[in-house]
Amino acid sequence: MELKEGRYSIQGLDIIDLVSQYGTPLYIYDSAIIKRQLDRLNAAFKVKKLGIHYACKALNNINILRLINQWGAGLDTVSVQEIWTGLKAGFSPDKILYTPNCVGTDEIEMAINLGVQVNIDHIETLEYIGHHHPDTPLCIRINPHVMAGGNEKISVGHIDSKFGISIYQMPLVERLVKTLGLRINGIHMHTGSDILDPGVFTLAADILFDIARKFPDLEFIDFGSGLKVPYKDDDVCTDVEELGAILSDKFNQFCKDYGRDLSLYFEPGKFLVSECGFFVVKTNVIKQTPSTVFAGVDSGMNHLIRPMFYGSYHHIFNLSSPAGKPRVYNIVGYICETDTFATNRVVNEIHPGDLLCFKNAGAYCFSMSSNYNSRFRPCEVLIHEGKHYLIRQRETIDDLLKNQVELAL
Repeated sequence: MELKEGRYSIQGLDIIDLVSQYGTPLYIYDSAIIKRQLDRLNAAFKVKKLGIHYACKALNNINILRLINQWGAGLDTVSVQEIWTGLKAGFSPDKILYTPNCVGTDEIEMAINLGVQVNIDHIETLEYIGHHHPDTPLCIRINPHVMAGGNEKISVGHIDSKFGISIYQMPLVERLVKTLGLRINGIHMHTGSDILDPGVFTLAADILFDIARKFPDLEFIDFGSGLKVPYKDDDVCTDVEELGAILSDKFNQFCKDYGRDLSLYFEPGKFLVSECGFFVVKTNVIKQTPSTVFAGVDSGMNHLIRPMFYGSYHHIFNLSSPAGKPRVYNIVGYICETDTFATNRVVNEIHPGDLLCFKNAGAYCFSMSSNYNSRFRPCEVLIHEGKHYLIRQRETIDDLLKNQVELAL
């Protein structure tokens, strides 16, 4: 995003002009940022075989998926619906990883029949596949018991997490693999999101390598993701280049000891798309109480729930007044809940009708949106190679009612 002569633009396109065409609330995605982040990852790891699989739960618009597929990445999915979407976007089954959690065997059956790489974190599911599909190549998701991540809701590798098979259950897994003749072609872990310290990855890598040595037919080792991106101008973030150098050395040494080259997999979601997204809303009201000035906007937790759900920070600035006097506001939504986007936030003076822009709105924003309060979900616009494209229409009342069955009572 660039500010020039008092106007903000993305790839040379004026944001206020885009709002004039598409209205608010509005999600805008800059494809150049996604490509930049993907190129950084590909350059950071110096291994013979690298597989980047985009975690599509972060942002699953099919047009974004098609670009990522064109740029050579694979797909990380967590549901059969994400698999179906990935296939429609053009990914071949062998480029799709499927890592479910607490799903039934009916969904496991669908994934196996679709030919994707299945990644299992449940011992009973391993037994089921061993009895019904013993020739299916399987990856095992390990819980390394490493506490990591920005907060408890996104820390998924600790001992009390529902994700992964505990490292202490590996002897049982080994017995099942041998008894049932399971084909284990991958080992996987994911410790959490917003990880700053490369040491977390190296610690978990040592655990993962020790387990991997017990399986002689591996094709890949998957380190998940969890890379932190900046949310503020002076924010800290994961040094991907440092991580790549450290982990590449350790992985290359492991492959040498293992006796052949495996593929190193990563599953970035937020790292690829967080910074590409900008969410634009219109100010409806300025409301002052004895102690607080509220700026109420035409959106809420139905469109962007991360601040309420995770306590996440999104930088917010006034598109309509780049040079205005800074004031302190609570920025809130129009939902009949306490849907506060920001508390005591300094923003250039806001008036009704002003456009506010939220940064880092690419990951887990639209994909977590809802129709709560019967509100319509917003449209999405892609900026690609200097042109703008509508990639999701704004909803209408017909969208809200289309699956309801009206009874003649």
